[in-house]
Amino acid sequence: MSRQVACGEVLIGGGAPISIQSMTNTDTRNIPETVSQIRRLEDAGCDIVRCAIPDMEAAAALGSIKKQVKVPLVADIHFDYRLAVAAIENGADKVRINPGNIGSRERVKAVVEAARGRQIPIRIGVNSGSLEKEILEKYQGVTAEGLAESALKNIEMIEDMGFSDLVLSLKSSDVRLNYKAHKLIFEKMGYPLHIGITEAGTVESGKAKSAIGIGALLLCGIGDTIRVSLTGDPVNEVFYANEILKALELKKNSIYFISCPTCGRCGVDLARITAEVERALKPIEDSMKKNNLPSVSVAVMGCAVNGPGEAREADFGVACGKGKGLLFRKGEIVKTVREEDIARELILYIKQEKALV
Repeated sequence: MSRQVACGEVLIGGGAPISIQSMTNTDTRNIPETVSQIRRLEDAGCDIVRCAIPDMEAAAALGSIKKQVKVPLVADIHFDYRLAVAAIENGADKVRINPGNIGSRERVKAVVEAARGRQIPIRIGVNSGSLEKEILEKYQGVTAEGLAESALKNIEMIEDMGFSDLVLSLKSSDVRLNYKAHKLIFEKMGYPLHIGITEAGTVESGKAKSAIGIGALLLCGIGDTIRVSLTGDPVNEVFYANEILKALELKKNSIYFISCPTCGRCGVDLARITAEVERALKPIEDSMKKNNLPSVSVAVMGCAVNGPGEAREADFGVACGKGKGLLFRKGEIVKTVREEDIARELILYIKQEKALV
């Protein structure tokens, strides 16, 4: 189990729930626009938000932004160590730096001392697009071994400064390379890992790469906090990150929804029924999160082949036949209902179970 650090009130590593991160794409100096986007990310279920700090004006703006939002804020710093120090002084809950592009050891140490003084963690960010020149030369390009070596070298440098509140990320847009790099480093250090596929692509192309890249690591027990990196509105990143965690049943207070793809044996309009059920489940899930209620599984199946088995295994389920559905609750048959009543009856039983009626 990894060491645990605190980013504001969000714990990372050490067995804490896997948190979801995103990054604003607004100009941080535009405080109202940045606050508005962060609030949208909060509403979508984002746990931690990162903001770009390209200059001192942005570092100062971070202080005003922090007063208007609930989630912890991470300052994203490149090249100028003074920006990291200023962001920390303005209330950053964590800073993300790539020591390789910050410069000398003395400059990195200035960031470390500022973080130590405010008792906040540092995320070491190693990226395939910004590896140190000597590592690129050693491995004749970007490799998993190079990413791992860069990460370990930077960890060792900061450990030598007596600082250990660290989170590590090493990212590539190459899913296989990304996976291999994490496997190489996982057993060699005990710090929390921030995982993701960098520059994964658009919402359409990037969600598949992210699901494979992040999901494969989580299935190996690797990863303490995640970001899905997609071009465009960052709220989409949070949406798909939630879907990944739910698919792996790693998301608390959630509804795990199961439905069959349909075939020629289907005797009901399953597309309509599932759409109606899924729409009705959204406010129920919101209430579950608000009241910290345990997760449940819901299965809506279209025929008698796999339907009864899947419906019985779920907390709530329906196995459909010709024009009707057999409702299950905790593995027991509840009743048979007409096709037009399936969605309403299923939702009613879920609400009753969760005391939401």
